[in-house]
Amino acid sequence: MTTGSVEDRIEGRRERVHVLTGTVCNNNCIFCMEEDREGRKVTNARTDDRLVDWILQSHDDVEELCFTSGEPTTNPALPRWTKKAKDAGVGRISVMTNGRALSYERYLRKLLAAGMRRFYVSIHGHTAKLHEGLTRTPGSFDQTVDGIRAVARYLPRGVELHTSTVITKRNLPHLADIYRFLRSLGVQQVVFNVMQANGRANTHFEKIFPRYTEIAEVARAFFEEQREREPRVMAFLVDIPLCTTEGIDDFNRGYVESYTHFEPPDVGSHDLELSAEAGPRTGPDGDLVQIRRSDLDDDARRKRPECATCKYDAVCEGVWANYLRRFGWDEMVPV
Repeated sequence: MTTGSVEDRIEGRRERVHVLTGTVCNNNCIFCMEEDREGRKVTNARTDDRLVDWILQSHDDVEELCFTSGEPTTNPALPRWTKKAKDAGVGRISVMTNGRALSYERYLRKLLAAGMRRFYVSIHGHTAKLHEGLTRTPGSFDQTVDGIRAVARYLPRGVELHTSTVITKRNLPHLADIYRFLRSLGVQQVVFNVMQANGRANTHFEKIFPRYTEIAEVARAFFEEQREREPRVMAFLVDIPLCTTEGIDDFNRGYVESYTHFEPPDVGSHDLELSAEAGPRTGPDGDLVQIRRSDLDDDARRKRPECATCKYDAVCEGVWANYLRRFGWDEMVPV
């Protein structure tokens, strides 16, 4: 995260490319947005050496290439694809991972040697009980923590370590404990992600999804308290309407990166009204379409006429339709 107003930072963000790595995940998170595992199998199974080569050739100026979707470390091709990105001169190569495989030093070193430099590790609590109650995977906490510790040992060599914690009703009261625990492990940036109201998060919505105003209130109190301990709190609240987070320092109001990926048109994109930038079918065989995050937002999020009067309107993605169906618009007051 950089300094400046949250509006300026959102407007100045650059797009990164996501490479969908596989169909398998060794966690079973209750809030996973990829509930349609069969659909993911069709989409992600398309990624092979040829597609990775095509992505690298057609995005030779990309700032960041991020391996994601499924659990990337379960795909044996990940080190090879990382090396391809490094050889292509990609400025930053990253991975979104639950971090469990990183606890194996030999595997971590293989990724680092191939060119992996930034790790976004998902961890959802500061105790095994809290984390594994959400991942629904016994033993996942200790492996993830060991993975974080392993990556942290390479920070002096220029490796970057960020974490992602999805906020739920269960872990919301523990933001301070989670933050301090992760920072004690060497994490550079702790990102608190508000759930996307789709997939399993929609299925289990009433059980796990807090109101935006509840999240903002707890986060505001956490930031105020933590600033008494350290002048700059390296935690960021992401993917929540900005109108609900007034009073939180702009530095700590994060945003979801703009990204693009490629998938078959008959899986997730067939009913989207794709942006003009999406263009025609593409990919090495001309049988994929480019999907931008803005396409997904436009399909699943909503704005109302009053939003046009808000100072954040130009940079706001809107509110999840599935969220509005439960809670309505009352929390969202134009600024």
